[in-house]
Amino acid sequence: MLKDGEGADVTFSVHDQLFRAHRCVLAARSLVFKAELFGPMKESKTGHIKVDDMEPQVFEALLHFMYTDAMPDDDEDEGKIVRLQHLLVAADRYGVDRLKIMCEDKLHEGIDVDTVATTLLLAEQHHCEDLKEACIQFISSPRDKLSAVMATDGFKQLVVTCPLLMEDILKGVSCT
Repeated sequence: MLKDGEGADVTFSVHDQLFRAHRCVLAARSLVFKAELFGPMKESKTGHIKVDDMEPQVFEALLHFMYTDAMPDDDEDEGKIVRLQHLLVAADRYGVDRLKIMCEDKLHEGIDVDTVATTLLLAEQHHCEDLKEACIQFISSPRDKLSAVMATDGFKQLVVTCPLLMEDILKGVSCT
């Protein structure tokens, strides 16, 4: 249905890329889409919805999940973690809890020195407690990882954006 677009009754414009979809499918999978497409919001009155704050690849992956209940196949390239992070944000935004949990699991598997700070920040912002705990455990065990993590741009952003997380990190380090 998604690929051929037959019977599609809504079009999403994401950075000049158009995605045709079916209101009933999206509403069945997401209460946020249901409210947006069938509720009193202005989007329910139109067949065209503009999505400004998401990359087309992320929206396409979200739609793929909505129709197939599976994450899109993703190569093992270096951008995979960043795409998963963005997909987690999209899943949280649209209330697609199963996708959010799947993203959390994949991000947990991919934690490393370069990604842990950004993943921790996302986990905090999007209420992913298990992922947050996994990130803190990674940072605090063994101790030699902490200095490597602190040297990353993600950690510097974490300190500026969410300084209260430093307390959780320090607690994790002091318990090891």
